[in-house]
Amino acid sequence: MDLLTFRKVCPAGRQAMGCFLISLLTFSVSLFSGTSLGYTSELWALTYWGPALYFCLFNFILRYCYKGFTYEVSVRSAFLGAVFATGMYLATFENGYSVFGLYMMILSMFHFSEFMAVALTNPRTLTIDSFILNHSLQYGLAAVASWTEWAIEFYFFPDLKTHFWLSCVGVAMCIGGEILRKSAMFTAKTNFNHTVQFVKRPDHELVTHGVYALCRHPSYVGWFYWSVGTQITLLNPVCLVVYALASWTFFRERVYAEELTLLSFFGEKYAAYQRAVGTGLPAIRGCVPGVNQDLKDDHWSY
Repeated sequence: MDLLTFRKVCPAGRQAMGCFLISLLTFSVSLFSGTSLGYTSELWALTYWGPALYFCLFNFILRYCYKGFTYEVSVRSAFLGAVFATGMYLATFENGYSVFGLYMMILSMFHFSEFMAVALTNPRTLTIDSFILNHSLQYGLAAVASWTEWAIEFYFFPDLKTHFWLSCVGVAMCIGGEILRKSAMFTAKTNFNHTVQFVKRPDHELVTHGVYALCRHPSYVGWFYWSVGTQITLLNPVCLVVYALASWTFFRERVYAEELTLLSFFGEKYAAYQRAVGTGLPAIRGCVPGVNQDLKDDHWSY
């Protein structure tokens, strides 16, 4: 992002980017100090206690300087920057910590990039929820379950977490999923929203070009493979199966709910688009008139 483009970003987006980068730099210097200068008792404290103290100090400064929405954006961005730096540090290890470090980097960048993508493409809808850190109770429980499985298997079966080539396959899936999802957001722009819209806005248009010419729901396809990829990255065999099934079920219902509204918004125009382009998700047809009307008309949202 060049300086001119950065200036065009909404103030909240610029604030988020600045806090993320400052936090990333600060925590990276602290965590990698031992690697560069050698491990002594003093540097050990700087490496492992320094980040916690820095974040407390950073939070204090942010609380003093900013209020309300700006503070909430700043502290979340700083936290995600710290998580990314910690992930980079753990990724340098030669044991199971390495795959967890890769996972932390992937998770941090996903949530931060979600906020920045909205800031760049549809700033009028930008809220704290755009980080989707508070996605849902189910999302939080799924994350904790994956951390728990990694910890248990790392403790009892440490060799299971050393298949780094397979973990890299998961990383590639996450990167590909992220690119597809963000491409969808930048293609749809103001037509993209994190929640299913049940009232058509005057400026709402049907987007069928770009990545939408490849599949009807590229953002969901990207998120689906990103979700599965995180568990391959962690080398979590149990959560891999659970995540795949849970994500497939969620997106099956989500796609049906969204296409029901899109059919009401655009009628035959969207029906023709359905006939020409698939959903992109495995074994999910969506709301096809006359085919799956037995499904209930419920409302789903992030």
